Amino acid sequence: MTPTPKDDLVKRIAKLARQNQELEEYIKKLEKMNEKLSRDVEKYKAVAEKAPSEGLREEREGEKKERSLRFNMATVLFADIHGFSKLVEGMESSDVMDELDDILLEFDEIVSRYKIEKIKTIGDTYMCAGGIPSKNITNPIDVVMAAMEMRNYLLNYEYRKRGDGNRIWDLKIGIHTGPVTATISGKKKVNYDIKGDTVNTASRVETVSEKGEILISVMTYELVKEFFDCRYYGKLPVKYKGDLQMYEVVGLKPEFSENGEGIKPNEAFRIKFGLIQFTDIQEIILDKLEKELPDYLFYHNVKHTVDVVTEVELIGWAEGCTDEEILLLKTAGLFHDAGHTVTYDGHEYQGTLLAREMLPQYNYTPEQVDRICEIIMATKLPPKPKSLLEEIICDSDLDYLGRSDFIPVSNTLYEELKAQNKIGALNDWNKLQVKFISGHQYFTKTARSLREVNKQSQIDRIQSLIT
Repeated sequence: MTPTPKDDLVKRIAKLARQNQELEEYIKKLEKMNEKLSRDVEKYKAVAEKAPSEGLREEREGEKKERSLRFNMATVLFADIHGFSKLVEGMESSDVMDELDDILLEFDEIVSRYKIEKIKTIGDTYMCAGGIPSKNITNPIDVVMAAMEMRNYLLNYEYRKRGDGNRIWDLKIGIHTGPVTATISGKKKVNYDIKGDTVNTASRVETVSEKGEILISVMTYELVKEFFDCRYYGKLPVKYKGDLQMYEVVGLKPEFSENGEGIKPNEAFRIKFGLIQFTDIQEIILDKLEKELPDYLFYHNVKHTVDVVTEVELIGWAEGCTDEEILLLKTAGLFHDAGHTVTYDGHEYQGTLLAREMLPQYNYTPEQVDRICEIIMATKLPPKPKSLLEEIICDSDLDYLGRSDFIPVSNTLYEELKAQNKIGALNDWNKLQVKFISGHQYFTKTARSLREVNKQSQIDRIQSLIT
């Protein structure tokens, strides 16, 4: 059978597709090799800096040292401030530059409030990035919020300057989330410069946006869509990666904005944001516990803190707690044993001091911090909870009493106390356990239904071990 022109075309397309796939795989291989080479170069640089020759040391004196850091998730914003092409007749160039300075200074204030790092300004283009130098999970939301504030500020600025007359300044913004490499330089004033595909993509997204628009890539969209109303904008061709879907940010979702206007965040936004931000706080505290807890804490270790944080959330939802109450419970659970890094006895109070120092930096209100500290102090033995939230954390803290792994867990507590000469023989410990469990009661309906039924069998098991 003689091949038809259509068959030839199909074969050619198939061949091109295979070649394209091979090229993509080769490019990925090259990128991995390049990353490895970059890491090797950085290692060699570090070695060279540690042990330079005398001649090199003299040459390098006075030179500013640079180092690079890799950030797996950063959100890059490019804002293009249009104005020079629409100058009002008779307006002095110095006045124009003064207005641009006013706008850029306000942009600096906005990004600072959201803990975003300003990278640089190039003419009338403003560049900043969230998630550097401090890594955080909320940087896509932070950057989109900052972009909205920039846009609203410029609108209000124009109205104050020119009323309903002709506008001079327009703004278009492009945002993309992904990995970046940051070069750090300077001693007295630390400066950051970033590079990589993420930076290039954010710049390209900005170039296709129109005045007044905030465009975000699909990567950013997936991370912020719970909070913002967005509409599909179109596709942007990206070399070697196909088409990139883009979305335009319309505003906050009505349920997360004051009066449903989509401009200013309301309390519901702050609570939901706080639940996401909790991941960053948890990472910091667990890392602190991992590094600073004494070696003899076999029971009050990182695992116990994670167990309590998990359990307060489970019991909290079952008891019908609100989102804010869940946030307070999880935060209290995270800090309730953090005071062990300072002292064993009275660690609950030390945990409240750490919470009072740290939580305001994450926008917890004074009232929320007070409630969290009250919940932490409720875990002090013997437990005497005065509210549902205090009952939940007390039940979570002693959850192991009704679990199947009670014996091995209680043994870790015995080893911990024995290491501090706070308990004698294991037989004495078992007698003490029987007395404690017999007098203990769970406070919440959820804990009673899940754990109380097992407590009698725990007592029987311990009594069988007593000699």
